[in-house]
Amino acid sequence: MPPPVVAATAALLMWLVALPFPSLDLDLPARNAVAGIFAALALLSGAAAIYGFRKARTTIHPMRPQESSALVTGGVYRATRNPMYLGMLLILVGWAYIVANVAALAMLPLFVAYLNRFQIAPEERALQARFGAEFEQYKGKVRRWL
Repeated sequence: MPPPVVAATAALLMWLVALPFPSLDLDLPARNAVAGIFAALALLSGAAAIYGFRKARTTIHPMRPQESSALVTGGVYRATRNPMYLGMLLILVGWAYIVANVAALAMLPLFVAYLNRFQIAPEERALQARFGAEFEQYKGKVRRWL
């Protein structure tokens, strides 16, 4: 399943899981402003990631990592190996702030666990096969998320 679909599904589940538990609602100040800050950070992370891929002239398609023609390690990729997924997580954190319900927060670690298992691990296997020691060295220096 493409990662943006996973993120959209997680957002929907966050809202749905909060509905039957109004007693778990949180009174959070400035919900829209805080969510806007997370959205801006997400857009910056995603845009920087896309710029890095375009600059390296490599594929951005998350379902075809084997087509990578370059290992991108500069820019935002010095801080995180997955800035696009980090951006999706930041969007979901902002959405969690808007939903403002403890039950909705449970979807955040589930989103991370799903991506780690079903998206990132296969991507990393493909990158390891394609770039070998270069990817291993990069993986040793830079964390998956932050």
